[in-house]
Amino acid sequence: MTTKIIFDTDPGIDDAMALLFIEASPALDLVAVTTVFGNADIDTTTRNALYLKQRFGLTAPIYKGTDKPLVRPRNPSPTFVHGENGLGDVELTGLIAAEPEAKPAYQAIIDIARANPGEITLVAVGPLTNLALALEADPEVATMLKGVVIMGGAFAVAGKPGNVTPVAEANIWNDPEAADRVFTAPWHVAVIGLDVTTQVIMTPDFMEALEASAGPAGQFLNAISKPYAAFYGGRDGIVGCCVHDAAAVAYVIDESLFEVRRGSVRVVTEGIALGQTLQKVEGELFGPSAWDDQPIHSAAIAVDADRLLALYARTMNGVVGS
Repeated sequence: MTTKIIFDTDPGIDDAMALLFIEASPALDLVAVTTVFGNADIDTTTRNALYLKQRFGLTAPIYKGTDKPLVRPRNPSPTFVHGENGLGDVELTGLIAAEPEAKPAYQAIIDIARANPGEITLVAVGPLTNLALALEADPEVATMLKGVVIMGGAFAVAGKPGNVTPVAEANIWNDPEAADRVFTAPWHVAVIGLDVTTQVIMTPDFMEALEASAGPAGQFLNAISKPYAAFYGGRDGIVGCCVHDAAAVAYVIDESLFEVRRGSVRVVTEGIALGQTLQKVEGELFGPSAWDDQPIHSAAIAVDADRLLALYARTMNGVVGS
């Protein structure tokens, strides 16, 4: 059986890698793409989602999401990572102006979940504002989804506590209030954070092989990966680029790739540690705290990087694009 997916995304180089991975996987059925601000402004991320749909023949509808966080100003777009156009400033060959569906993203999430109770997994790889807005409009949406898989956060179990501050990961930092609402809602959440995503590296050799084997999609992904890899090489000394968003997709396909730790999760929403994700491990005993009586979620703390990369390569082997 295939898993029905709503992909909440801010394309984004690694978002494009994940979106084409979803489309290529026989284990997944992409039923909708919802966009959000983050790697670029909302008009750019929505344009990029529509471009990927057009260029690679995706059939899922695109719903435009929110353009700003719940309560705070939007942070500047990280053009030094994803480029001015959000896709590494590669030429968007054959770009044709298109419009998203009329319905806003948060309402699409609600309506699709209600129409398919217990069948939809929401994979969220940007700021979590659309999810928080869906909860606000219809709290029962948390009981309607099969699960939520988030690329975001960091729990410092692998020496990587943050990527935009010493303690905060970008997606959570971009809307910490939304993230805390999502983590305290009663849906089944798995968090795939920097603890594992920074352990999986697509090297230049991996990307060249992908270009050779995965047709037009592989060519496109290799092209957009080059500025992404240049950023990682300049900042972290990594040869290649980290597999962030596609790791969340891989979790949906094969949970055995990951080791998880269970516990309640809260997000710091003010002060020097803004955006930090903190987990109280299930079964640990403390005095009264903000983690008490909160839902228990899974946070990934280890990954089989070689198997994940093999899954990505195998899935992408010539099955997307024209």
